[in-house]
Amino acid sequence: MPHDPTQYAAQLAEKKARLQTLLAPFDAPEPEVFDSPSEHYRLRAEFRLWREGEDRHYAMFAAGDKHTPILLEDFPIASARINALMPRLKAAWADPVIGFKLFQVEFLTTLAGDALITLCYHRPLDDAWQAAAEGVAAELGVSLIGRSRGQRRVIGKDYVEEELLVAGRRFRYRQPEGAFTQPNGIVCQKMLNWAHEVLGERDDDLLELYCGNGNFTLPLSTRVRRVLATEISKSSVNAALANLADNGIDNIELVRLSAEELTQALNEVRPFRRLAGIDLKGYQFGSVFVDPPRAGMDPDTCELTRRFDSILYISCNPETLAANLAQLNDTHKIVRCALFDQFPWTHHMESGVLLQRR
Repeated sequence: MPHDPTQYAAQLAEKKARLQTLLAPFDAPEPEVFDSPSEHYRLRAEFRLWREGEDRHYAMFAAGDKHTPILLEDFPIASARINALMPRLKAAWADPVIGFKLFQVEFLTTLAGDALITLCYHRPLDDAWQAAAEGVAAELGVSLIGRSRGQRRVIGKDYVEEELLVAGRRFRYRQPEGAFTQPNGIVCQKMLNWAHEVLGERDDDLLELYCGNGNFTLPLSTRVRRVLATEISKSSVNAALANLADNGIDNIELVRLSAEELTQALNEVRPFRRLAGIDLKGYQFGSVFVDPPRAGMDPDTCELTRRFDSILYISCNPETLAANLAQLNDTHKIVRCALFDQFPWTHHMESGVLLQRR
């Protein structure tokens, strides 16, 4: 939790030094550094409810300690919208129809001003709850989802709408409840602009692995002839398809495959029904974009990326990035790299590298 915003520059400098140390074996250029606001940057937040006598509070816990709550009235790192909603929602759960056996609250907001609140219960949700929750949603100007075992009631939308500006163009995104989205929208926008710039204008095709809801896919599609993008999460694929339609983009083919499965398909190890109608050999791939989970790329997927002249890699874990770079270093060199401070006040950092064939 930030207490002294004047310390922000020091912790960012420490992250830059750590990234430079990890990339030093690969003769990386000096990283470009993209900072974050020191507060009100996090677009989503999740709180447990903690009872003290007759009162309940928003609570969080330190890592590894489930018994000592940190009680909160506000949350300075969360968006201004979340902080404005917190006391109003707390007042609403004083109504026993809303508050009875409510144990967790999740907020999801966007730079564009949209908001969704998820209320999690240890009891079934009935029509009385529905009527009361509809009143709360209207009063707060949000969409609202109630969850209990085997139940999910949606009031309004089950996603938020975001708009991000990349190279002068506005891209619209649906971000579903429960699906992965970048938590720091301001830094996400900086990441998208950096990736768009370093990929450059190309006259060939792009392969994208781990595409999520199309966060990078949409702007990168404007730099190439065609994109083949893969993602395994069904909710993310559905959101990505909606985002393609909402933005009028027609040069992207989206396939629900894991990176490992696509590697098998490109290596002709096995066919996939989900690739029916897609002419893999018709693509002229010159570049690949990857944004893998914290574990990084598995060795086979890493080997697959070696086939491409350009590899654009966004990483949320610099240690696994370095491990993947060690596998690629004999054929590719880092020509651009960047640090994106998605997670101020933590040791986590997002980074990016552009690799070109030696």
